[in-house]
Amino acid sequence: MSYRVQIITISDKGSRGERVDTSGPAIKRALEKDFVVGDVIIIPDEVDLIADAMARAIDEEGVDMVVSTGGTGLSERDVTPEATRSVIDRDLPGFAEIMRTESYKITPRAIISRAICGIRRKSIIINLPGSEKAAMECLSFVIGAIPHALAKLQGDPSDCAVKGQP
Repeated sequence: MSYRVQIITISDKGSRGERVDTSGPAIKRALEKDFVVGDVIIIPDEVDLIADAMARAIDEEGVDMVVSTGGTGLSERDVTPEATRSVIDRDLPGFAEIMRTESYKITPRAIISRAICGIRRKSIIINLPGSEKAAMECLSFVIGAIPHALAKLQGDPSDCAVKGQP
């Protein structure tokens, strides 16, 4: 099945054209191998704009997954987790936990990430860091589980634990 993905870069400077977004395009290149990925959109760090973009992508455009990059740190303008929390129906904590755990092996600063992941309807929302390097590392830690997670979320009745499969 070809799952559809929307990437949203959250950056005040990027939305004003003051910074070139490299993380969104890098994520797109990585996901295009296995998913149908739309154009990367760039929006400022505003809770309502972020929440609206995520909800619209799922509710109106019918994407299976929204991947955000940026806004997961500690600054006052880093509000992506709050926006995400406002639109998800359920948490998907394992994704964020493994991203922080594996990232911590690379840098102890990973523990300050506030990224969350969750479920809206039958779609997944994943928050990634704003730097290209960190975003790509975090994506690499969860990408193998995404197709199975989407299949289960969208009604795949097969057993999760199948002999001979990871």
